[in-house]
Amino acid sequence: MEENGGVRHMLSRLVSYFVRTPLIWLYTVFLGTVSLICSFFDRSGEMQHNIARLWSRMILLTASSPVTVQGLEKIDTTKAHVYVSNHLSALDIPVLYTNLPFQFRILAKKELFRYPFMGWHLKRSGQIPVVLENPKASIRSLHQAVIAIKNNMPLVIFPEGSRSETGHLQPFMGGAFFAAIKAQVDVVPVVLVGTYEVLKMNSFHMKPRPLMLIIADPIPTTGLTSRDVEAVSQKARAAMADIYYRYSPLGNPVRESK
Repeated sequence: MEENGGVRHMLSRLVSYFVRTPLIWLYTVFLGTVSLICSFFDRSGEMQHNIARLWSRMILLTASSPVTVQGLEKIDTTKAHVYVSNHLSALDIPVLYTNLPFQFRILAKKELFRYPFMGWHLKRSGQIPVVLENPKASIRSLHQAVIAIKNNMPLVIFPEGSRSETGHLQPFMGGAFFAAIKAQVDVVPVVLVGTYEVLKMNSFHMKPRPLMLIIADPIPTTGLTSRDVEAVSQKARAAMADIYYRYSPLGNPVRESK
């Protein structure tokens, strides 16, 4: 059994390294180029978003990881909200683009905008840079995000700031909740399950499995002020942790420590 498992593991690695990963790079370069060209003709960003959605579907198909979606009926997708998602893997963005049925913008680390090609694409597609290590610069970015939300553009943010190295939820930063309160829109917790097990951080080995995207109950911010940022953050994280550890193969570290 161990020998068979070792053979399967090696075959899985070979398929990832020599089939799945090269195909994904091919999709990325080709569709990224098409998207950049389209950006000069479509200021609304709709064409680029549709290309990103096609790119995402192709990646998930290549990764052999179908997604089950729960909870979309809880939200009014005609209105802008701030969607906060846990961050586990490079596959998180393809899962979000494929399964959220509306155009949105992502708050991305500012350093990503400095890279050739990727940075050009992020800028041309209207994504919003944020400087996590500089609070003053972050405030300026968040005000830019608030303007986008008030113009009825939904925002997707990873409040953990970076991918989890362990698969467990990390502490949340307050930026997403500050933006939601300033714009007086709902915070919508989005829980991704399984992407960590398919593709861990700093790995190219994909291990196909079914994935889940679960939307929790929206959290209203009407009437709240910046003083309520931490309370809303904690409420969102608690709701996401409850769902995530209900479905994740990882044990809940809080319960196990008791």
